[in-house]
Amino acid sequence: MSAYSLRGLRWFDALSGGARPVQGLPASLRVADTRLGEQAVRLLAVVADPDSRFPRARNGEVGLLEGWGLAKAVDDAIEADRQASAKRALIAIVDVPSQAYGRREEALGIHQALAGAADSYARARLAGHPVIGLLVGNAMSGAFLAHGYQANRLIALRDPGVMVHAMGKASAARVTLRSVEELEALAASVPPMAYDIDSFASLGLLWETLSVEQIEQPSASDLARVADCLQQAIKDVDGAARDLRGRLGAPHRAASSHVRQLLGEQW
Repeated sequence: MSAYSLRGLRWFDALSGGARPVQGLPASLRVADTRLGEQAVRLLAVVADPDSRFPRARNGEVGLLEGWGLAKAVDDAIEADRQASAKRALIAIVDVPSQAYGRREEALGIHQALAGAADSYARARLAGHPVIGLLVGNAMSGAFLAHGYQANRLIALRDPGVMVHAMGKASAARVTLRSVEELEALAASVPPMAYDIDSFASLGLLWETLSVEQIEQPSASDLARVADCLQQAIKDVDGAARDLRGRLGAPHRAASSHVRQLLGEQW
C-alpha cells in the first residue's frame, strides 16, 4: 500500500477523461485542458513524486517545484485567454498533506514559490477565470493556501479523509502543548481548531459539499455528480463578484466581518 494518497491523481484522471497532460511541468504536477459540458476547463493537481530531487516533497507536498509549476500553469492559461471573451475555468483538485518542510526549501525560498502560486490563482480569478477548488483529500497548511484556497468557489467531498487545517494533528498538538486527544476535545467546541468538513463549512468557506460512493476510486456515477456540481459552480461564478467577500457571511466569521468593517472605517 502506498505511503501517500492517490486520491488527487485518481480524480484528475477521472475528470480529465484521458486528455493529454500539459508538458514541461514537474512530475509532481498533473495539468490538462478538457471540457465539462460546454465549458473549457484546465484541471490542476499536485500528486506524489517518489523520485523528486527534494525528499520533503515526495508524498504530494507542495514545495519549490510545485509552487513555481502551479504558477506557470495558471499564468500560461491567463496569457492564452487574455483576449478571449470566455475564459477557461481552472479546477484545482486538492489532496495535499502540507507544504514541503526542509532546509533546502527554506533556503531556496519556498515562501516565494507558494506565494507565486497563490498570486497566480488570485490574478486568474480577478481576470475573469472561474477558479474552483475541489477538495478530495487533505487540504493542509501552506499547501492549501498555494493550491485551491484562492478559488471563487470551494467544493468538498464528504469523507473522514477530507480534512482542512493549518497543520496536522500531531504537529498542532505539539505546538499547543496538548495531546492529540486533548486537541480533538478542544476542536469539538472551537470550530476553527477542528479538522472535519462540517466545522470548516461553518466558517462560510465552502460553496457545496458532496457525498460520493467511492472517493478513493470514483465510480461513473460519482464522476457524473461531481462534474455536474463543478459546472454549476462555474455558472454561479458568472457575473458574480470576483473577490472573496462571499465567504464572510457565516456566523462563525462575525469577528472577521467586524474587523474588516473597522478597517474600512479607519482607512
